[in-house]
Amino acid sequence: MILTKKKQLVMALVIAGLHLGSITAQTKPVASAVILDKKVTSLLKKMTLEEKVGQLNQYNGFWDVTGPSPQEGQAAKKYENLKKGLVGSMLNVKGVKEVRTLQKIAVEQTRLGIPLLFGFDVIHGYKTISPIPLAESASWDLQAIQQSAAMAAEEAGAVGINWTFAPMVDVSRDARWGRVMEGAGEDPYLGSLIAKARVIGFQGDFSSNKNILACAKHFAGYAFAEAGRDYNTVDIGESTLQNIVFPPFKAAVDAGVRTFMNSFNELDGIPATGNAYLQRKILKGDWGFQGFMVSDWGSIMEMQAHGYAKDLKHAAELAINAGSDMDMESSAYVEHLVQLVREGKVKESTIDEAVKRILRTKFVLGLFDNPYKYCDEEYEKATVGKPEFHQQVLEMAKKSIVLLKNNDEILPLKKSGQKIALIGALAADKTSPLGSWRIAADDNTAVSVLEGLQAYKDNQLTYAKGADVALGEPKFVFETKINTTDKSGFEEAITAAKNADVVVMVLGEHGLQSGEGRSRTDIGLPGVQQELLEAIYAVNPKIVLVLNNGRPLALPWADEHIPAIVEAWQLGTQSGNAIAQVLYGDYNPSGKLPMTFPRNVAQVPIYYNHKNTGRPSSNEPESVFWSHYIDEKNAPLYPFGYGLSYSKFDYSDLKLSSPSFTTNGKIEVSVTVTNSGKVAGKEVVQMYIRDLFASVTRPVLELKGFEMIELQPNESKKVVFTIDEKTIEFYTANAKWEAEAGDFKVFVGGSSAQTLQADFQFAQ
Repeated sequence: MILTKKKQLVMALVIAGLHLGSITAQTKPVASAVILDKKVTSLLKKMTLEEKVGQLNQYNGFWDVTGPSPQEGQAAKKYENLKKGLVGSMLNVKGVKEVRTLQKIAVEQTRLGIPLLFGFDVIHGYKTISPIPLAESASWDLQAIQQSAAMAAEEAGAVGINWTFAPMVDVSRDARWGRVMEGAGEDPYLGSLIAKARVIGFQGDFSSNKNILACAKHFAGYAFAEAGRDYNTVDIGESTLQNIVFPPFKAAVDAGVRTFMNSFNELDGIPATGNAYLQRKILKGDWGFQGFMVSDWGSIMEMQAHGYAKDLKHAAELAINAGSDMDMESSAYVEHLVQLVREGKVKESTIDEAVKRILRTKFVLGLFDNPYKYCDEEYEKATVGKPEFHQQVLEMAKKSIVLLKNNDEILPLKKSGQKIALIGALAADKTSPLGSWRIAADDNTAVSVLEGLQAYKDNQLTYAKGADVALGEPKFVFETKINTTDKSGFEEAITAAKNADVVVMVLGEHGLQSGEGRSRTDIGLPGVQQELLEAIYAVNPKIVLVLNNGRPLALPWADEHIPAIVEAWQLGTQSGNAIAQVLYGDYNPSGKLPMTFPRNVAQVPIYYNHKNTGRPSSNEPESVFWSHYIDEKNAPLYPFGYGLSYSKFDYSDLKLSSPSFTTNGKIEVSVTVTNSGKVAGKEVVQMYIRDLFASVTRPVLELKGFEMIELQPNESKKVVFTIDEKTIEFYTANAKWEAEAGDFKVFVGGSSAQTLQADFQFAQ
């Protein structure tokens, strides 16, 4: 009997015992967890041990699907395993044609027809690129961040991708670590809210191919790598782990994230991939996580290099027993798990549990209803790069910009009658603004600052490069070479500056100077840019410094000398338009820093929610014996939560509804904010608390609430926050989350350093 392709597919699903009826274009909501578990259990009973292990195996793309089938080598082995149903997921396969080809093999040529997951690093957009996540976090606009993730999911889903390895929710305190660009900064409260927003944005309700699986990473402690050196050892205490590292991950679980990724680092001497405390005790036990854990690239194999696993077989044993469900590209599981079960070193029930988690996720995503849910070529053509996406990333980019300094109101620029010199290689760069981790985006597709400023026609604009930042063509997988010697363009730039009314200098990092594997020991302006800045300042000090960077930079000279500084990060596809609109005042900047900027790299790690020492200050100006540096201030260059506006916001009339509260009670905290400036603007009103004494020492400040308000000139608004037991709870010496009785302070203001304050108590 000859079967049509559709009949073959339906038969495969029936054989699997799923009885799902006709294939539909969209996912039908799962009626209940009971029904879902029945479907998963029914399918599991029909699987051989080898097929079960296959679901735990993720391969990187290995085959040009437009060419002939591979006949030899590793590619041929992967291809045969795919046809045998020994692959659960593919990585770095994109485009409907390619995805459909591989999905067709999985659902029409294997015994059980189980569909594949297709994963990809959609970090801040697929083809249409939003600002890097750290920049988005500077918006403090949770709705905008959620919409940005939803847009990325829609574009990625249109090309066949159904799983992104985002959001990265690591709390990051060390600007030397390149992956700070990928997260939400240094604060667990802000990070938790952003984690929730991004998970919801990516996943939606899985009702269509506009929703894809999210992945909370890296579990856990990855950002605390010693010396800020990527992949390095992590050694932190339980209090830091619970109070600082864990909260954004727990928020992701509470938001319904379907997958987790473990981290490359060790924790307490055990690599995270083989760490049962993290994966089984905390994630799957205490938090009740129902999704599955995927290893990071090759991290199971890397446990050998850590000195934790004897060989790859031993690594497979350690990882699966510790709770790592899917193996990303080390082939440890597919090569060794079957034998390990037969030897009694791994229980088949352990395999079953991991498989159930993966199958359940595939059901939730709707792939058993329609394996080709993400495979519509016409939709792909109509969706990728559509104008609505470009408008959306432009709005996100404008919200992400932080005004750091604006002496003498040099900004906004006048719209006519000025001679403007635009200086810096980054000003004309159309690739660097895309940032790191934008692997599907095409080079030279960002709007440059030069192009953005050229849209304003009534000033005389002169561009001079000054000096290159990067040499050659920077690539994602190779070190970016920095220009440290060539100053041949200085004279042209100096001449342009001499003849200008105002100079706009775009300086900072190339987009591929931050990201994975890109740690720095010097976080000043790379290469000869500092020399260029000082040379221009010598002939024309009226400078607007526009920073392009993926991490906080140490810029004490610029802060002391340059009248206007704009933190413009790496803002993605619409970067130049966003920057130009802010510089010209068509958008009033409203961003606030999600990470502290140090004065000197030696201060790093530096963060606002630090703890006091026993000697936090000295009453004697000349005394040595207190916690300080002898050659630099303790204070940062720019604190967490800081950001100016073209408006001016005044805070007054801080009031508490009561000086104390008890169990099940609350206090309302109110403050009046007034726009005393000349233009309308937005302000992020921030509330912090301090627990003055506790069973374990507490930070000097903790963000516990914020609200963005918009005020017209001379308009005032009363902002109200609520403090209750949830607000003040932490992981105590009793090894649990709870509120302790005691004395507290509350702080409200426009940053972590500029606040009004009041006292309150909690009594149990």
